[in-house]
Amino acid sequence: MATKVSQWPRYLKKAVFHYCPGCGHSIIHRLVAEVIDELGIGERCIGVPPAGCAVLAYNYFDVDMGEAPHGRGAAVATGLKRVLPDRIVFTYQGDGDIAAIGTAETIHAANRGENVTVIFVNNGVYGMTGGQMAPTTLPGQNSTTTPGGRDILRDGAPLNLSEMLGIANGSAYIERTAVSSPKTIRHTKKAITKAFKVQMAGLGFSLVEILSPCPTNWKLSPVDAMKWVDESMTRYFPLKVIKDLAPDLK
Repeated sequence: MATKVSQWPRYLKKAVFHYCPGCGHSIIHRLVAEVIDELGIGERCIGVPPAGCAVLAYNYFDVDMGEAPHGRGAAVATGLKRVLPDRIVFTYQGDGDIAAIGTAETIHAANRGENVTVIFVNNGVYGMTGGQMAPTTLPGQNSTTTPGGRDILRDGAPLNLSEMLGIANGSAYIERTAVSSPKTIRHTKKAITKAFKVQMAGLGFSLVEILSPCPTNWKLSPVDAMKWVDESMTRYFPLKVIKDLAPDLK
């Protein structure tokens, strides 16, 4: 008898992704949908994508969705969760969104302990608008606005947002993962699962930062973009659990 090892996630629509070849968003979308399916929370889930590459996430996730203005994902999620506390609310945000215009909303949501989950996709550039320098662009990394590489003296250092959120009083679970290999993809799914479970247990703010390739704006092949994540991004953004107030929750 044949054994089914994979199937289309119930809460992922059968729509053609608009993402560039080699982009990590497609992988992450599937992981989130698989977790929602396996936890049985799809009928009470609400997703919140703001502006950026994931602005069309409502075309892919087959759950209730609420669009947010640029950077305001945590604020919209806070309102939804407070009005509908029985729902499972998550935001899906890129680094240009969450770590620039959205820093205030995100930091204060974490500090208040808002019981929501954030999926933070870090590809080191503003992806949708053409590859400009983002708060997470690495030192020396070329972008359309730093053609000679990011200069820390001129541009400042990359922002370690997850570490900042880790010291917020209300954050319960913060982890940084990646989708650059089968191993990291499997681990990322476990981290997303735990983040949702932290919310389901009412423990407070949870966030998974996911290092993701952007071949188009990095001017690399998909294979080389994966190597860039492993060999360059992880040096500045190490993969690790940053905060975990529920170590026994798997």
